[in-house]
Amino acid sequence: MKNILALLFEHKTLDRQTAKQVLVNIGKGVYNEHEVTSFMTVFLMRSISLQELQGFQDALLELCLRVDFDGIETMDIVGTGGDGKNTFNISTLSCFIVAGTGHKVSKHGNYGASTVSGSSNVIESLGYKFKNDNDALKRELEQANICFLHAPVFHPALKNVGPIRRNLGMRTFFNMLGPLVNPAFPAFSIIGVYSLEMARLYSYLLQQQKRRFAIVHGLDGYDEISLTGDSKLITQSGEKVLSAIELAGIEIQPQAISGGETTAEATSIFKTIMEGRGTKEQEAVVLANAAVALQVTGAFENYSEAFEAATESLKSGKALACLQKLISLQ
Repeated sequence: MKNILALLFEHKTLDRQTAKQVLVNIGKGVYNEHEVTSFMTVFLMRSISLQELQGFQDALLELCLRVDFDGIETMDIVGTGGDGKNTFNISTLSCFIVAGTGHKVSKHGNYGASTVSGSSNVIESLGYKFKNDNDALKRELEQANICFLHAPVFHPALKNVGPIRRNLGMRTFFNMLGPLVNPAFPAFSIIGVYSLEMARLYSYLLQQQKRRFAIVHGLDGYDEISLTGDSKLITQSGEKVLSAIELAGIEIQPQAISGGETTAEATSIFKTIMEGRGTKEQEAVVLANAAVALQVTGAFENYSEAFEAATESLKSGKALACLQKLISLQ
């Protein structure tokens, strides 16, 4: 690691193979926590290169415990986190709304490192038990239309750096990797990013991998469609900027999508929205993100149809039924 750090401190970047090997070594516990912290800190001070991101992705996918759903196509809706906005768990709620429409979701998530409550915090507090048992996960997918993949039980490297990330309490390059290393290899990826620079990197990677995807970015700094302003949407078809009015018929204030100060508060907000008792602002944000995801499947003629399907899933209680069924299977 000493040689790697010396190279990075000279403002040089790693090639793909070197980046992969470093992360493989982190996953295998080769380095001590001080070396790993120093390595992570470099990327707090400069942007990650495409080759480094590809190498890190290669390492995590090589080391991960893969999930096989026998050809069932799934979707993941996930944000990089690290935008510092402390919103409620919009992506996770959107996943249940998508599941309520009948589409299968393999949600990849983790505990919050730079946020109050990540998707794993909330889903665990609702009674979900993390597992990497392939048969059990497939049963959840078949019966509830959704399963949850807690990153550390599939990725040894993520497990090893978890305490360091929490101690730093800041966005690290692991935020960027999470959406790229779902061990179920979903057919559809909807990824929220915190910057346009990161959006371009993701777009290049996903185009290369021939995934069906949408990348979303709130232009006022959110890693999701926030409806607090315009949003950038990038798909295989190109890029466009959409206004909050176009996406949901409403523009909202940041405080309307606050995630609370504790996991208990975040969970309470989550349950309130799932039960159809959320504010119109909370519901609009979740529905807009779910609608973009549904449109990526190609099952809808246009965005309006996808938004209607998302609305019906939430209002009819189908999304809630998916959550209840998932918890009952634990």
